[in-house]
Amino acid sequence: MANLKELRTRIESVKSTKKITSAMKMVAASKYRRAQLTLEKSELFQKMLIENIKKVLVELKSIEEQKGISFVLPKMLVEVKNPQTYALFILASDRGLCGSYNSSIAKTAQKRIEELKKQGKTVKVFCYGKKALSGLKRFGITDIEASYPAVIKKHLTYAEALHFLKDVWDKKVHHKIDVCEIVYSDFLTGLSRTYQSKQVIPFDIELTSDDENINKVGDAYYGYIPDKLDLLKELSSMYMRTSMFEVLINSQASEHAARMNSMDNATRNAEDMISSLTFKYNSLRQSAITTELVEIVAGAEAM
Repeated sequence: MANLKELRTRIESVKSTKKITSAMKMVAASKYRRAQLTLEKSELFQKMLIENIKKVLVELKSIEEQKGISFVLPKMLVEVKNPQTYALFILASDRGLCGSYNSSIAKTAQKRIEELKKQGKTVKVFCYGKKALSGLKRFGITDIEASYPAVIKKHLTYAEALHFLKDVWDKKVHHKIDVCEIVYSDFLTGLSRTYQSKQVIPFDIELTSDDENINKVGDAYYGYIPDKLDLLKELSSMYMRTSMFEVLINSQASEHAARMNSMDNATRNAEDMISSLTFKYNSLRQSAITTELVEIVAGAEAM
C-alpha cells in the first residue's frame, strides 16, 4: 500500500504542475496576441517609411547625376569605410521557461562574435536580459562590457524603444563604435522565428533597379517640402525610431510565442504523465484488491 500512497502523491503533484503550466500558457498566449497585433501595425508603417526614404534618395541621386555634385547624407545613412569596432547588443529575457529561445539568441551572438574576431575586428558586447549574460557565459563568451535587465517590462511602449535607441547611440559615441548590431529573434509565425544579428547604425537602405521609377506616377510627380536633405534627415531619424521599435516588438512576440509553445508542451507532457501514473495506480490497486479477495476466500474455505 505504500506504493499506492506514493503514486497518489505523485499524481497530485503532477496535476498541480499541469495547472501552473496551463495558466502560464494562457497568459503567454494573451501577451503574444497583443504583441502580434502591434507588430502587424508597425510593419505597415515601416514599409511606407522605407518607400518614402527611397523616393528622396532616388531624387537626390538623379540631381547628382544631372549636376555632377555630391550631397552630404545624414550620418545614419553613411557607411563607415573599413569599420574596425563593432558593438553587439544582445536582446534576451529575464525569465526562462520559453524553450530554446534564450539559448538560440546566445548561440547566434557567439557565432557573430567569432566571425567578427576572425576578421580582426574589435567587438564590444552589451547584454540586455539576465538570460543573455548567462547564455553567453555557457558558450564561453566572458568578455562582456555590461549587462542590464530586459528592455521591455510588460508590453512594449514607444518610450521604451526610444530609451533603448538613446542608450545604443550613447554607447556608440562613448565607445567610438563604427557599427552597431542587435542580436534578437525575428518573429515569423507562432511556431517559427529566426535568430539574427541586424545592423542598426548606420542603417542601409539599398536602391534597386526597380526603384528608379519610384517617383513617377503617370504624369504626376512628387514635390518636397521642406528641402530634400532636411526631409531625408527627418525621415531617417523617424526610421531609426520605428526600426528600433520593430526590433523590440519582434523580440517580444517571439519570446511570448516561445513561452506559449513551451508551456503547451509541458501541459501535454503532464497530461501524459498523469495518464501513465493513473494507469499504474489502478493496476496496483486492482492487484491489491485481488490479493485481499483471494486471502478472504482462502480463509473462508479453511474454516
